Amino acid sequence: MTRSNRNFPYFKLVLSALLIGVMLSAKTHAAGVAPLGDVEDKQPVFATVGKTIITQPEFDAAFVAAARAKFYHGKPPDIQIATLQREVGDKLITNVLLLREAQRRKLKPDATLIDQQLASLEKRYLNNEEWKKVRAQELPQITRQFQDKNLLDQLEKLVRNVPDPTEKQLREYYAAHMDKFTAPEQQRVSLILLRVDPSSPSEVWQKAFEEGKDLASRLHSGADFAEMAREHSGDSSADQGGDMGYLHSGMLSEAGQEHVNKLKPGETSDPVVMMEGVAIFRLTERIPPKINQFEDIKERARGLWLTEQSNGAWQSLIVELKKKTPVKVNESLYLPLPVAADKPEVDKPAKTK
Repeated sequence: MTRSNRNFPYFKLVLSALLIGVMLSAKTHAAGVAPLGDVEDKQPVFATVGKTIITQPEFDAAFVAAARAKFYHGKPPDIQIATLQREVGDKLITNVLLLREAQRRKLKPDATLIDQQLASLEKRYLNNEEWKKVRAQELPQITRQFQDKNLLDQLEKLVRNVPDPTEKQLREYYAAHMDKFTAPEQQRVSLILLRVDPSSPSEVWQKAFEEGKDLASRLHSGADFAEMAREHSGDSSADQGGDMGYLHSGMLSEAGQEHVNKLKPGETSDPVVMMEGVAIFRLTERIPPKINQFEDIKERARGLWLTEQSNGAWQSLIVELKKKTPVKVNESLYLPLPVAADKPEVDKPAKTK
């Protein structure tokens, strides 16, 4: 059995990296994997999926393509490599199963689309000398890659095409996921920021904090917050008298949010040490969370319901295919994942004298 993708030149690795989505499906084609016992040169096995094998060179090629696309900036930590290895391995195995399912459903590649993709590829590398050298050898395999990808796309589109929900289903979804349709609490906040460079010595920070205490004292005594913000604040909101507008949880730093949460409308905080400097907050207004009525968010609920059902149908198919097909992976090809440091130790029985 001829395998044109083995030991391909550097250019093919670059080409595969550019076609990463296609590359991961390429290794699952009938010309890229073989029945057990049908590998002429006894290539080491990465995985067996039912009666189909994926060889180590095929896994290596797919991993190189994925790594080039993801880690273009340099060598990543081992844990990231180990994680990507498992993601690529699982993708290869999943695609074998999905392509079998597509074939079982008698799906056929879209010949017109494949021709367009090949024409685009040929145009892109028309004047590339390396492509001219490997074209005759690699074009049939790349064609099969496009065909496999097209079959997978067709299958996914079919499976994800779930029917529209009924009115009853939508109302039940709305009632069960009220948090998705609730406008979060909003707080209108004003800020005075005495900006300090994070690398400044402690004396500079202490001086800013003392200045903040003085400003806070004056504010508590009735000084105008907006006027003080325009005069002293180093934040971009200073021109608006410190007004930051309406904020919701997560828009302020943890320390700032903690202090604002304690304020009642009209109250001003004591100085707060932040990463950017020393801050003083004023809460102008707090708008409680508001549940949106069903009729107002009906279309959004429909979109969320369809997305969840679509994702669920696709994942259920993959889980079912994996259940029905025995899979064995040579995990010695993977870098080890670190053991969780917080894993509780099993108490050892006390020694008896």
